[in-house]
Amino acid sequence: MISFEDVSFTHDGAQSAILRDVDLTIPEGDLTLVIGRTGSGKSTFLNLINGLVPHFTGGTLRGRVTVAGMDTRTHPPRDLAGSVGTVGQSPRAGFTTDTVEDELAYTMESLGFAPDVMRRRVEETLDLLGLTTLRRRSLDTLSGGEQQRVAIGSALTAGPSVLVLDEPTSALDPAAAEEVLAAVHRLVHDLAITVVMAEHRLERVIEFADHVVRLDGPLRLEEPAQAMGGHGLQPPVVRLGHALGWDPVPLSVRSARRLAQDLRHSQPTAPARRPAGKQVADVMSATVRFGQITALADVGVRLNRGQITALMGRNGAGKSTLISLLTGSRRPQIGQARVGGTDPADLQGRQLLERIAYVPQDPTDLFYTDTVAQECADADADTGFPPGSAWNRLTALVETVDPRTHPRDLSAGQQLALALAIQLSAATDLILLDEPTRGLDYPGKAVFGQWLQDLADAGSSVLVATHDVELVAVIADRVIVLADGEVVTDTDVRSALTSSPTFAPQIHKVLAPLPVLTVEEACLL
Repeated sequence: MISFEDVSFTHDGAQSAILRDVDLTIPEGDLTLVIGRTGSGKSTFLNLINGLVPHFTGGTLRGRVTVAGMDTRTHPPRDLAGSVGTVGQSPRAGFTTDTVEDELAYTMESLGFAPDVMRRRVEETLDLLGLTTLRRRSLDTLSGGEQQRVAIGSALTAGPSVLVLDEPTSALDPAAAEEVLAAVHRLVHDLAITVVMAEHRLERVIEFADHVVRLDGPLRLEEPAQAMGGHGLQPPVVRLGHALGWDPVPLSVRSARRLAQDLRHSQPTAPARRPAGKQVADVMSATVRFGQITALADVGVRLNRGQITALMGRNGAGKSTLISLLTGSRRPQIGQARVGGTDPADLQGRQLLERIAYVPQDPTDLFYTDTVAQECADADADTGFPPGSAWNRLTALVETVDPRTHPRDLSAGQQLALALAIQLSAATDLILLDEPTRGLDYPGKAVFGQWLQDLADAGSSVLVATHDVELVAVIADRVIVLADGEVVTDTDVRSALTSSPTFAPQIHKVLAPLPVLTVEEACLL
């Protein structure tokens, strides 16, 4: 179905190939998971299948990639569109119409399908992906999981035999991610569509994979269990299996739970998290409306020094809106926000830099220069840190970054790492992070988590809006959950994560009812 024959690819201006000597075949009806460190070439691998590499990216391609008998070198993406459907990391960025029904029809219109065929396939796709009740909805009103399913549906209506997905769950809450993965599972098993997926959050997807391609090792098709050894890209349940010597190592919570029956009778010692320090920020009875939509409804939140607070909730629950009040980019219609006793909207210049550090969902908003090296140098100059400090922080998060690269030409994970490196330079009063682990691999998240803990220990208050329950389990002291713009939970991390099946991390699911959250805690049993 998909064949790589001695394939190497080098980006224009790069000193070495990002992919080298790839020789493998992905069979029909397979769900193949592509894994690797941040910036290792996962998106490049996927775009070799749909023809975007090299037709749109440029660069030097050696070897041969064939999909359904077509050589991607001689067939541009338009020729491949009927056989290969693609969904990028940000489905919203790829939408071209206003409503669900129109978006599902758009690809077929572009390819010149007959109207009666278009109508039939739209109806079939609405049923297949559970979108029937949303058919006339505006795309802007959909949740993240609904948008992702619409993006997959738009790719499917052309009748492709291959579906390429680039981190389809990275921006989704746990429930929405389950919806998307259930849809993908059905496409593979019911329709025999070949799915090639890149994903960092392996705890969500590894149990569904038929094969794995590792980009940090010998590039070959491997069985999932075999591919989970000898590197740092293991989800928590796999790390637990390795730590406890389980053989075979489990890939799912169900398998691990069967092996952990004796552990569940242990007496756990729950390590204490950081206590709350002096108040740093306060959101008081805040209400924010966008037209007829209430994004926040009478929300009150206090943030304290020396503490990491996780802000959680479904896509669209109001997390980013709450953060915008604390950054000063928006004032509530009712209520107020204060950072150090001051309205954050009134902070400017050096006073703002000393009080608030902020990394938005789109890190490119923070980039102003033409190279990675210059971004790092400017960050050091602004903060007074020694030259090279920001660069060292960046390379601690990601292995390979060319300092001459334009920041907007980096992979999504590398862009995030650069934003974190230039923003998290000092222990400001308040650190605000909106989905900060999208695109980061497990080793990068471990380094990032240690940064946050060091900053909290130095006296900062850290607020992390995230869907990454595994990160929260490791670093957070407190959890605030929003639903429909209201605070529904505000408690310590252990109580929050062990009382919710939606937000429970893998290790707690394995060892419940024990209040254990992490691999490290489980190994103390």
